[in-house]
Amino acid sequence: MMIGRGRRVRTGAVLVSVGILVVVLLAGIKMMQDVVAMRKLFALEVQEELSKTRFSNEVFTEEDLAGLPEPVQRYFRYSGFIGRPKMSTARIVFDDVAFKNGNMDLKLYSEQFNFVQEPARIAYLNSRVLGVIPFEGRDKYQNGQGYMTGKLAKLIKLFDVTGFEMHQSALVTVLAEALVVPSYALQDYITWEEIDEHHAQATIKYRGTKATGIFTINDQGEVVTFTTKDRYMDQGQGVFALVPWTTEIIGYREQDGIMVPIRLTAAWEMPEGDLVYFDGVISSIEYDVDGL
Repeated sequence: MMIGRGRRVRTGAVLVSVGILVVVLLAGIKMMQDVVAMRKLFALEVQEELSKTRFSNEVFTEEDLAGLPEPVQRYFRYSGFIGRPKMSTARIVFDDVAFKNGNMDLKLYSEQFNFVQEPARIAYLNSRVLGVIPFEGRDKYQNGQGYMTGKLAKLIKLFDVTGFEMHQSALVTVLAEALVVPSYALQDYITWEEIDEHHAQATIKYRGTKATGIFTINDQGEVVTFTTKDRYMDQGQGVFALVPWTTEIIGYREQDGIMVPIRLTAAWEMPEGDLVYFDGVISSIEYDVDGL
């Protein structure tokens, strides 16, 4: 009996040890899944949009500009898009972005895909806090919905935001990039109104959500700023507030015969002064990208 009880005790200990090992292994597998999950989700979402995309051989013409405000027409001519293909997609990459989220300042890599036929924008962000701790984020507008999430060390969720306010805010971001990916400007879901020789108002409506902003375009034809009062600022603990928001394009360079932006910033207009939370140099812009 004593030997029997001893065997039972040892068997129980072994079972407990095996159980602990299984838990550790499962936790390890979960961590490995989390490590690849965000980049993998980004790739799957991009592929989903690419599978729906129809590419065209059409080019921008002077006739296309007829219904656009004069400052926007000036931008098209300055940028050299007349006679160039109308893009259905774009891939935009930023390197070494100065990014501020609350008290956290990061230098990050940002890669995004824009889609035109149905407005969509899917971005992946990657960085290391203090040069060591991984940070990943996703920022997207897809299927009429906005979503933003960020994780530290692959596991700690710093933010995870969706809902009406995010839907509208993400749609505003699509509108802000409407002249960086200028096929957007000709879509039925965007309407235009000329304000004066340097300003044009654009309104985007999609799946029940609407947002408006104003582009400032200089005499040369460069888009200088986009401003809107329709973007919500996440103030934490589920509180959102409409705060004036501005993007600024700083400089242009020639790429394959067209003029593309060099640097882009995004800022909240706060009572105590502008809060620039995104400041990045565009390392590449590719149009009509058909794969990752």
